Amino acid sequence: MFAPGAENFLRQAREIQDEELRKFSSRITSLLQNHDLGNDTIDCLQRLFLIVSATKYVRKLDGKFVELLQKVLCLPKCPEQIQALCAAILREMSPSNYLILSCDEIQEAKLLSLVSSVLLAQGHKKAEVLAVGQRVVKVLEGRLPEGQSSRHLLPLLSKIISLSPASLTEDQTNLVNKRMVDWLRYASVQQGVAQPSGGFFSNPRARQPGPITEVDGAVATDFFTVLSIGQYYTEDQWLNMQAFSMLRKWLLCYGSEGANSPNSDDKSEVDGSIMSMVSATSTSSRLLPPKERLREKAFEYCQRLIEQSNRRALKKPDGDLQKACLVEAVTILDIICRQDSSYVYRTLSCLKILHGRISGDLACARALLPIAQFFLNHSETAAVDSEAVYEHLFTRIPAQLFHSPMLAFEFIQFCRDNIQFFTENLSIFRRSFPNLFKLLAWNSPALISEFMDLLPALLGADTAIEIFHLLLDLPCLAAALDIQLRSASAPISERATWDPAAKPASCLEAFRHPLYRSTFQYLLRIETAPRDSPERLAPLRQLLGSMASCPRVVQCADTIPVLLKLYFSVVAEFADGPLINQLVLVLLERSEQLYEIPAFKVDVHRVLSSQLVLLCKLHPSLVVELSKELLEFSGTVSNIWNKEDIFTCVVWAIGEYMSVSYDKRCTVEQINKFFEALEAMLFEITQLRPSASIPKYSPRVITVLMTTLTKLASRSQDLIPRMSLFLSKMRAFVQSPAMASVYSEEDNEEILTRAAELMNLLKMPSVAQFVLTPSAEVASPRFHRDTNVSLPLAMKTASRLLERGTGFVPG
Repeated sequence: MFAPGAENFLRQAREIQDEELRKFSSRITSLLQNHDLGNDTIDCLQRLFLIVSATKYVRKLDGKFVELLQKVLCLPKCPEQIQALCAAILREMSPSNYLILSCDEIQEAKLLSLVSSVLLAQGHKKAEVLAVGQRVVKVLEGRLPEGQSSRHLLPLLSKIISLSPASLTEDQTNLVNKRMVDWLRYASVQQGVAQPSGGFFSNPRARQPGPITEVDGAVATDFFTVLSIGQYYTEDQWLNMQAFSMLRKWLLCYGSEGANSPNSDDKSEVDGSIMSMVSATSTSSRLLPPKERLREKAFEYCQRLIEQSNRRALKKPDGDLQKACLVEAVTILDIICRQDSSYVYRTLSCLKILHGRISGDLACARALLPIAQFFLNHSETAAVDSEAVYEHLFTRIPAQLFHSPMLAFEFIQFCRDNIQFFTENLSIFRRSFPNLFKLLAWNSPALISEFMDLLPALLGADTAIEIFHLLLDLPCLAAALDIQLRSASAPISERATWDPAAKPASCLEAFRHPLYRSTFQYLLRIETAPRDSPERLAPLRQLLGSMASCPRVVQCADTIPVLLKLYFSVVAEFADGPLINQLVLVLLERSEQLYEIPAFKVDVHRVLSSQLVLLCKLHPSLVVELSKELLEFSGTVSNIWNKEDIFTCVVWAIGEYMSVSYDKRCTVEQINKFFEALEAMLFEITQLRPSASIPKYSPRVITVLMTTLTKLASRSQDLIPRMSLFLSKMRAFVQSPAMASVYSEEDNEEILTRAAELMNLLKMPSVAQFVLTPSAEVASPRFHRDTNVSLPLAMKTASRLLERGTGFVPG
């Protein structure tokens, strides 16, 4: 957010109209044409830059004015501030049809940097990128005049290799390789000299440079790196830091070809080790080709950074820089070893020591990811068992640092990048999925996209049920993690006042209470626990109800529906009959046991109902195999009120699949039991009496119940008269005073229409069986959900024929 003053400036800049902008640019034109390059011009250019950059759309400036800005940018003695402002305005106006700039003849490094930045802003055109690349390397090739610096060109070089690595030839990359070797390895170890302030009392001795120091204050005894500390820095030291910042990108673009040389792939492990020792000497290093020499010096540089990271920094910013450089150094070492396997052996011993040193330090946890990546890439080459590295990474880091957004993102990215290896070779990956869900619970919805790539790899027949429970309990997990953090930061004196014998008065007290300790431990478990019962979390959901409005918990709950859809789509690919049966039972059970967030429950019920239909399609026999459980669920009136969508889908599934067409084990006795239970249910919800609190059941529930009962009756001929009698009483139900006070005219018409269709069908049992239990070729299971269709076309046609012959209307 901007400060109020800045917001006011931005608002004024956005409100300036084109005519005002034209007059203002005319004023600037007059100043520039008169070569007035003072403070007034600087102030006007600053205002113009604010105007053109404050809006999302490109402001229109006169073509001649744009050309004038380019001419001023290239003036020989133009003040640096005006040059920078002109370049910034031209970049904001890009792409431009009035571009006349060219970098072909520019010798000055800073001007080349500004002009090139404008050229590269023209939409990444290949010609501009190529021209800039050629010119930058040409300037780097020669010796710059006194007072100029290559520092302005390295950011350009980094941008060029990002846009078009092919824009540099092999000779040019070799030239840059040589320059980078010098910048990385041979920077001065003396501090820079402070700029003289002038004046009579300036002391020449005060400007004598001192030695570079380490982060712990000791005098540096080895070459300069980005972790070397000085009050002032020399030009080559700045180049050293810049070269390291672009080293990874450079090696990835231009370092890999050397690994494919004729000799590198044929060497044995011993030969590679010998070559590594030989290349360690400075004499042999100078004999290497530029690419291999840069690789060698980069290796030495990274080893020096790892050594420097072991020092205790005197200042916190230096300590933060140590950790960042450690991550970068290990990543670069991994790249070097992938490009030349002869470095693996030296790097392996170094990283083993490093891992042992930092594995217990949570402040350095980010560096454990590139270390694990290195072992993953090279442990097979070096014949090293790296199981302990992965075990530590997956069990400890997410559990203790789930609240670090950067680490959470990098951890999930690390898993996603190596997902195939983990699923095929690493059992701890799937065993530790409760730990991975902590990252999602705390950092959703920021990680939802990345986690959706990860979830399919975690799912299997052995983890599907436990992951389903965990997905539904994810908001509860987010609340528990919040309490865990607050408990860890609570003062010792406050913890001592808690009485274990008393009932906890808050979630924070409950976290340490013996009664809830095991429940919290289960929810916050590190590895999978398939034998434990998730039902034990029921009291905890109630206890954590006070945190249901916490923004982090609500955000977490919002991500569950999309994850559930993905979950069911993946499970459908491998689930067999027993697993689907188990999943349906858990689905019905958990639909009642959800964290108390009203919107969350509605969304989850909607998803579960749609997925229940798909599970029934996959395994229709589940209706027969789970007849006892489905009978109990469909016979409970409260299920209509609390979870109408799921109840409706269960009733539909009974009518659709309780048939010998889908399972030969289906008996008349089972059909009769379902009929009696659903008939009693329909009778109960339709026998309304005038009351102050009449429950309103959806017409959809009533029509689905009528349809399912008619389907069951068509499969057991003895039930047809009973069902026909019930349907004939529907007009009396619709016209009752209680009904009229609850349902609208459209609702009543919908119920009557369905009753008439079903009644007419039952008059012809053979037709009813064809329509209500169609073969696979004509069956369509969406009619209980489709608002535009009441029943299949065959049913409608039969109904209309019967109506013409008898004129029957129920009631």
